[in-house]
Amino acid sequence: MKLHSWLFMLLFLFSLASCKNIGGKIDYESLPAITENGGVNVVVEIPAGTNHKIEYKKEKEVFENDLENGQIRMIRFLPYPGNYGFIPSTYMDPERGGDGDALDILLIAESVETGQVVEARPIAALRLNDSGEIDTKIIAVPLDPEKNLIGAENFVEFLLEYDSAKRIIEEWFLNYKGLGTTELLGWEDEAYAMDEINKWSVNVR
Repeated sequence: MKLHSWLFMLLFLFSLASCKNIGGKIDYESLPAITENGGVNVVVEIPAGTNHKIEYKKEKEVFENDLENGQIRMIRFLPYPGNYGFIPSTYMDPERGGDGDALDILLIAESVETGQVVEARPIAALRLNDSGEIDTKIIAVPLDPEKNLIGAENFVEFLLEYDSAKRIIEEWFLNYKGLGTTELLGWEDEAYAMDEINKWSVNVR
Protein backbone atom coordinates (compact mmCIF):
# COMPACT_ATOMS: atom_id res chain seq x y z
CA MET A 1 0.00 0.00 0.00
CA LYS A 2 1.30 3.42 -0.94
CA LEU A 3 2.28 5.96 1.69
CA HIS A 4 -0.59 8.33 0.94
CA SER A 5 -3.03 5.41 1.28
CA TRP A 6 -1.63 4.59 4.73
CA LEU A 7 -1.96 8.23 5.76
CA PHE A 8 -5.55 8.34 4.55
CA MET A 9 -6.36 5.18 6.50
CA LEU A 10 -4.80 6.57 9.68
CA LEU A 11 -6.72 9.82 9.34
CA PHE A 12 -9.95 7.90 8.78
CA LEU A 13 -9.44 5.71 11.86
CA PHE A 14 -8.54 8.76 13.94
CA SER A 15 -11.73 10.55 12.87
CA LEU A 16 -13.79 7.55 13.89
CA ALA A 17 -12.12 7.36 17.29
CA SER A 18 -12.53 11.07 17.93
CA CYS A 19 -16.32 10.77 17.56
CA LYS A 20 -16.48 8.20 20.39
CA ASN A 21 -18.85 5.97 18.45
CA ILE A 22 -20.31 2.80 19.92
CA GLY A 23 -22.18 0.61 17.48
CA GLY A 24 -22.41 3.49 15.03
CA LYS A 25 -23.74 5.91 17.64
CA ILE A 26 -21.94 8.63 19.56
CA ASP A 27 -21.56 7.67 23.21
CA TYR A 28 -22.77 10.93 24.73
CA GLU A 29 -22.34 9.57 28.25
CA SER A 30 -18.58 9.34 27.71
CA LEU A 31 -18.21 12.96 26.64
CA PRO A 32 -16.85 15.35 29.28
CA ALA A 33 -18.56 18.67 29.93
CA ILE A 34 -15.29 20.61 29.66
CA THR A 35 -12.81 19.75 26.92
CA GLU A 36 -9.02 19.61 27.03
CA ASN A 37 -8.95 22.91 25.14
CA GLY A 38 -10.91 24.67 27.87
CA GLY A 39 -14.13 24.75 25.87
CA VAL A 40 -17.33 22.79 26.46
CA ASN A 41 -18.99 20.04 24.48
CA VAL A 42 -22.39 20.84 23.00
CA VAL A 43 -24.73 18.03 21.96
CA VAL A 44 -27.08 19.58 19.42
CA GLU A 45 -30.71 18.54 19.74
CA ILE A 46 -32.43 21.29 17.77
CA PRO A 47 -30.69 22.80 14.73
CA ALA A 48 -30.83 26.55 14.26
CA GLY A 49 -33.76 27.59 12.11
CA THR A 50 -36.23 24.84 13.05
CA ASN A 51 -39.46 24.92 15.04
CA HIS A 52 -39.43 21.25 16.05
CA LYS A 53 -38.86 20.62 19.78
CA ILE A 54 -36.40 17.73 19.55
CA GLU A 55 -34.98 16.08 22.68
CA TYR A 56 -32.44 13.36 23.39
CA LYS A 57 -34.14 10.41 25.11
CA LYS A 58 -31.41 9.00 27.33
CA GLU A 59 -33.23 5.79 28.14
CA LYS A 60 -33.67 4.94 24.44
CA GLU A 61 -30.49 6.66 23.23
CA VAL A 62 -32.38 8.40 20.42
CA PHE A 63 -33.39 11.92 19.45
CA GLU A 64 -37.14 12.35 19.17
CA ASN A 65 -39.59 15.15 18.56
CA ASP A 66 -41.20 15.97 21.90
CA LEU A 67 -44.93 15.33 22.22
CA GLU A 68 -47.58 17.65 23.62
CA ASN A 69 -51.08 16.26 24.18
CA GLY A 70 -50.15 13.34 21.95
CA GLN A 71 -49.12 15.59 19.08
CA ILE A 72 -45.67 16.49 17.77
CA ARG A 73 -44.62 19.58 19.67
CA MET A 74 -43.86 22.61 17.55
CA ILE A 75 -42.66 26.03 18.68
CA ARG A 76 -45.48 28.40 17.73
CA PHE A 77 -43.14 31.30 17.29
CA LEU A 78 -40.07 32.18 15.24
CA PRO A 79 -37.58 29.31 14.67
CA TYR A 80 -34.73 28.70 17.11
CA PRO A 81 -32.15 31.52 16.74
CA GLY A 82 -29.26 29.13 17.37
CA ASN A 83 -28.44 25.46 17.77
CA TYR A 84 -30.07 24.32 21.01
CA GLY A 85 -28.94 21.35 23.06
CA PHE A 86 -27.25 20.25 26.24
CA ILE A 87 -23.82 19.97 27.82
CA PRO A 88 -22.98 16.30 28.40
CA SER A 89 -21.84 15.10 31.83
CA THR A 90 -23.94 17.74 33.55
CA TYR A 91 -26.93 17.05 35.76
CA MET A 92 -28.98 19.73 37.46
CA ASP A 93 -29.78 17.84 40.64
CA PRO A 94 -33.26 18.77 41.97
CA GLU A 95 -31.96 18.39 45.53
CA ARG A 96 -29.59 21.26 44.77
CA GLY A 97 -32.16 23.45 43.04
CA GLY A 98 -31.89 21.98 39.55
CA ASP A 99 -34.57 20.75 37.16
CA GLY A 100 -33.35 17.16 36.81
CA ASP A 101 -31.92 17.62 33.31
CA ALA A 102 -28.57 18.42 31.74
CA LEU A 103 -27.58 22.08 31.45
CA ASP A 104 -29.13 23.82 28.41
CA ILE A 105 -27.00 25.65 25.89
CA LEU A 106 -27.61 27.76 22.78
CA LEU A 107 -24.82 27.70 20.20
CA ILE A 108 -24.69 30.74 17.90
CA ALA A 109 -23.53 29.22 14.62
CA GLU A 110 -24.69 27.95 11.26
CA SER A 111 -27.26 25.17 11.51
CA VAL A 112 -25.82 21.93 12.92
CA GLU A 113 -27.51 18.55 12.47
CA THR A 114 -29.25 16.88 15.40
CA GLY A 115 -26.88 14.58 17.29
CA GLN A 116 -23.67 16.37 16.31
CA VAL A 117 -21.17 17.42 18.99
CA VAL A 118 -19.51 20.82 18.75
CA GLU A 119 -16.74 22.21 20.92
CA ALA A 120 -17.79 25.66 22.06
CA ARG A 121 -16.79 28.71 24.07
CA PRO A 122 -19.37 29.98 26.62
CA ILE A 123 -19.71 33.77 26.37
CA ALA A 124 -22.78 34.44 28.51
CA ALA A 125 -25.60 33.02 30.59
CA LEU A 126 -29.25 34.06 30.30
CA ARG A 127 -31.17 33.65 33.55
CA LEU A 128 -34.92 33.19 33.28
CA ASN A 129 -37.88 32.44 35.51
CA ASP A 130 -39.82 29.78 33.65
CA SER A 131 -43.22 29.09 35.26
CA GLY A 132 -41.78 29.70 38.71
CA GLU A 133 -38.48 27.83 38.19
CA ILE A 134 -35.06 29.39 37.58
CA ASP A 135 -33.92 28.37 34.11
CA THR A 136 -30.39 29.18 32.98
CA LYS A 137 -29.41 29.08 29.30
CA ILE A 138 -25.70 29.03 28.51
CA ILE A 139 -24.93 31.07 25.38
CA ALA A 140 -21.90 29.96 23.39
CA VAL A 141 -20.01 30.26 20.11
CA PRO A 142 -17.88 27.61 18.34
CA LEU A 143 -14.37 27.34 19.72
CA ASP A 144 -13.10 27.08 16.15
CA PRO A 145 -12.60 30.74 15.00
CA GLU A 146 -13.52 29.81 11.43
CA LYS A 147 -16.97 28.65 12.60
CA ASN A 148 -17.55 31.57 14.97
CA LEU A 149 -19.86 33.78 12.91
CA ILE A 150 -20.05 36.75 15.26
CA GLY A 151 -16.44 36.74 16.45
CA ALA A 152 -17.27 37.49 20.10
CA GLU A 153 -15.15 35.57 22.60
CA ASN A 154 -16.55 36.98 25.85
CA PHE A 155 -19.58 38.74 27.28
CA VAL A 156 -18.20 42.29 26.91
CA GLU A 157 -17.58 41.78 23.19
CA PHE A 158 -21.01 40.19 22.84
CA LEU A 159 -22.62 43.10 24.67
CA LEU A 160 -20.78 45.90 22.88
CA GLU A 161 -20.51 44.52 19.36
CA TYR A 162 -23.56 42.28 19.06
CA ASP A 163 -26.15 43.81 21.35
CA SER A 164 -28.82 43.33 18.69
CA ALA A 165 -28.15 39.58 18.64
CA LYS A 166 -28.27 39.54 22.44
CA ARG A 167 -31.66 41.29 22.44
CA ILE A 168 -33.02 38.93 19.75
CA ILE A 169 -32.05 35.90 21.85
CA GLU A 170 -33.54 37.48 24.97
CA GLU A 171 -36.83 38.30 23.25
CA TRP A 172 -37.03 34.85 21.70
CA PHE A 173 -36.73 33.05 25.04
CA LEU A 174 -39.24 35.46 26.61
CA ASN A 175 -41.85 34.69 23.95
CA TYR A 176 -41.38 31.19 22.49
CA LYS A 177 -43.66 29.56 25.08
CA GLY A 178 -46.23 32.33 24.90
CA LEU A 179 -46.44 35.83 26.28
CA GLY A 180 -45.93 36.07 30.05
CA THR A 181 -44.78 32.47 30.59
CA THR A 182 -41.10 33.34 30.97
CA GLU A 183 -39.61 36.23 32.93
CA LEU A 184 -36.16 37.77 32.51
CA LEU A 185 -33.94 37.59 35.59
CA GLY A 186 -30.82 38.94 33.91
CA TRP A 187 -27.66 38.30 31.92
CA GLU A 188 -24.34 37.05 33.30
CA ASP A 189 -20.85 36.87 31.83
CA GLU A 190 -18.67 33.98 30.68
CA ALA A 191 -17.19 33.44 34.16
CA TYR A 192 -20.68 32.89 35.58
CA ALA A 193 -21.45 30.52 32.70
CA MET A 194 -18.37 28.41 33.46
CA ASP A 195 -19.23 28.42 37.18
CA GLU A 196 -22.66 27.04 36.31
CA ILE A 197 -21.11 24.32 34.13
CA ASN A 198 -18.71 23.34 36.91
CA LYS A 199 -21.51 23.47 39.48
CA TRP A 200 -23.65 20.96 37.61
CA SER A 201 -20.83 18.80 36.19
CA VAL A 202 -21.07 15.19 37.32
CA ASN A 203 -17.25 15.15 37.34
CA VAL A 204 -17.00 18.06 39.82
CA ARG A 205 -17.93 17.64 43.46
